[in-house]
Amino acid sequence: MKPNGAALRAYFDGDRSAELIIRRDDGQEARLPVSHFFREPAVFTPIEKAALALCPGRVLDVGAGTGLHSLVLQQHGLRVTAIDISSQAVEIMTYRGVEDAVCADLFEYKDGPFDTLFLMGHGIGMVESIAGLDRFLVYAHGLLTENGQLLLDSLDVRVTSDPGNLAYHDANRRSGRYIGETRVQFEYQDEKSPYCGWLHVDPGTLKEHASKTGWRCEVIMTEGSGEYLARLTKGRAT
Repeated sequence: MKPNGAALRAYFDGDRSAELIIRRDDGQEARLPVSHFFREPAVFTPIEKAALALCPGRVLDVGAGTGLHSLVLQQHGLRVTAIDISSQAVEIMTYRGVEDAVCADLFEYKDGPFDTLFLMGHGIGMVESIAGLDRFLVYAHGLLTENGQLLLDSLDVRVTSDPGNLAYHDANRRSGRYIGETRVQFEYQDEKSPYCGWLHVDPGTLKEHASKTGWRCEVIMTEGSGEYLARLTKGRAT
């Protein structure tokens, strides 16, 4: 995630034009203004606002970035630990006032238990694949209290009419992969990451795999773009 960290640092140091390039392995590119990671709560999306309102107790903010969500949770009086794999992100969120910011890989993080695992900004994508999702859902049990919850947002990639996206889905099907398994590269200026997996999982598939790994899954909110918010709690669906 070096390009991500470098882009955050550049914006934080004053480059308000900084953009992160996200490139899919079929050549499709998107440019994301780094200002997105420094937004004020007033312009958070409805999904973000709903997720923040659902957080009780001790919270683990996973892939916390600049700490924009952790800061709001702190202001609400919650005890928050914010983790990110980028040391630059951790430095920035600490400077911005996050009280417990840790540079860590989630799968190596052993603290807890927490009442809420909080993964916004499509953070669940880090699991890379459906197999990675299953691994994560099993692992997450050990990070939560008995009555703990997992809050995440993702994208139902089926909600599209874009020919490039539809062709990508067909290529995944032909290769025996789930259609939301993508390969992406991050770029900022001369810094490029290797291609890595990034998962977008539709609500039905999430519910299926949640049930198999000991979770109940409730879709809290959906948007016309395919974006949605889900809450997972321990215990298989009945």
